[in-house]
Amino acid sequence: MINFKEDENLNKLNHSCAHLMAQAISHLYPDAKFWVGPVVESGFYYDVDLGDKVINDEDIEAISKEMKKIAKDGKRIIRNEISKSEALEQFKDDPYKIDLIERMDEEITVISTYSQGDFTDLCRGPHVDTVKECKNFKLIKFSGAYWKGDINNKVLQRIYGVCFPSEEELNSYLQELEDAKLRDHRKLGKDLGIFMTNDLVGKGLPMYLPNGCTVWDEFERYIKEKERKLGYKHVLTPPLGNVDLYKTSGHWDHYKDSMFPKMEVEGEEFVLRPMNCPHHMMIYANDIHSYRDLPLRIGEIARDCRFESSGSLKGIERVRSFCQNDAHLFVTPEQIESEFKLVVDLILDVYKDLNITDYHFELSLRDKEDKIKYYPDDEMWDNAENKLREVLDDIGIPYVEKVGEAAFYGPKLDVQVKPAVGNEYTLSTCQLDFCLPARFDLTYVDRDGSKKTPVVIHRAILGSIDRFIAYYLEEKRGVLPLWVSPVQISILPVNNEYHLDYAKKVEEILRNMDIRVELDSRDEKLGYRMRESQMKKVPISLVLGNSERDEETVTIRFFGKEDKKTMKLDEFISYVKGKIDNREYDLD
Repeated sequence: MINFKEDENLNKLNHSCAHLMAQAISHLYPDAKFWVGPVVESGFYYDVDLGDKVINDEDIEAISKEMKKIAKDGKRIIRNEISKSEALEQFKDDPYKIDLIERMDEEITVISTYSQGDFTDLCRGPHVDTVKECKNFKLIKFSGAYWKGDINNKVLQRIYGVCFPSEEELNSYLQELEDAKLRDHRKLGKDLGIFMTNDLVGKGLPMYLPNGCTVWDEFERYIKEKERKLGYKHVLTPPLGNVDLYKTSGHWDHYKDSMFPKMEVEGEEFVLRPMNCPHHMMIYANDIHSYRDLPLRIGEIARDCRFESSGSLKGIERVRSFCQNDAHLFVTPEQIESEFKLVVDLILDVYKDLNITDYHFELSLRDKEDKIKYYPDDEMWDNAENKLREVLDDIGIPYVEKVGEAAFYGPKLDVQVKPAVGNEYTLSTCQLDFCLPARFDLTYVDRDGSKKTPVVIHRAILGSIDRFIAYYLEEKRGVLPLWVSPVQISILPVNNEYHLDYAKKVEEILRNMDIRVELDSRDEKLGYRMRESQMKKVPISLVLGNSERDEETVTIRFFGKEDKKTMKLDEFISYVKGKIDNREYDLD
């Protein structure tokens, strides 16, 4: 999808269109007051105070009509620079603009306005030359938004839109938006029976339905098998901990705003854990280690809880309770490169297995100017960041550096993906940490008998499994591989009177082989049942009629394909069992 904020020409055009929309609103609602109208990744929006008025679809239609009328008139957009006192006088009737102006330092800020006909707005610009250039627009959604994002402030009306140089580009983008809506994991999750939410349970606390639990189990089994083959030891730790645990790790100072409030029980203070590394540090500290024991790879599918504002919650992509495919590798300094490379290799291997191709790597570094966010040890940071650069350059992975995105304890390599709806996020991560093992006073006995501090590599391959399922549903449009699918095979007898017995025999054979099968023997036409199987995105549908019954065969239709082919039942069983056991992505 296009990033309007990063595209210089679209940025200017969409910012101008935000002013066009504000002008139209001022015509329709003369008492309207305007806060800000920025360009964002998905287009533009404007926050407007319309008193007690709440925007609806009819209002959007009226605003769009007025915008087209203004654009057709074609007024020039004119920039004017003014003093702070002039700005305060010019916008004295709009408290939102006054708030912006009063916070400006006229010694270092150029205060400018842009005018188009009867409308003038405070803005730094730049803008296009005339409002006529903004004629190819679409207002796409609206919502409420707290002024300045503060829950204690008034709710403003936020209206979103997009604008393009041509009608063809606009229509193409709108088609992409429609496609994105169909791919949205919240819609797919509902249609496919993956998960549900209920405010009585709590916002941001999704529950997985039987189909979703099956998908979850398959991914968990898959990644644990991968890890075991690489020597990982799996553990189970509690989803809460003593506050002192997080004070020792440093998370309490750096991360407490993202935690749920602490609880006091019998004189102890506990908190729902937001991450698992402190628990894993304590597991390492439970025993004496020699250099011969390292690397020690501790893995866990771990339940975490983080406070997210209700406005940021999104299906199972952004939640308040989630499970991480987490692991911590305790290594010697000499093992950093080889172990880090093994993690990257595992990420690439998993992405190949699951046919994930659209991603990129970011090396997240600290901001040296930020003395509060990051653990204060320049030598440690320089060493860690240089180590990661060396490893990545040796491996030959292309990456971009992101200053200010590191964890408080060390730099990290993030794998970024773009969901169908919303901003890109991290799917997998691998972090280098010299800090936490020192804070927990972890040691190992080196070759010379001296005690040394291990280095820790934090890594998550599937990341949050919740978020991973959300991404995978969107990336694959709900069409899951055979081995993951909640229902792997749908059996459709042509006529229950003649073919049901054979269908039940096939069902029993497949079920006994631990294949997830569904027999659809409803008194509906075959075409109707076949369409429903396709709508449920079942990978394989078996049609059983006279010839199949008499010849011990099955007629196969794969999801999304019109062609059918017939196989002997035992041949089909061998084929499908092999595909599932080998977790093959393609069916052929």
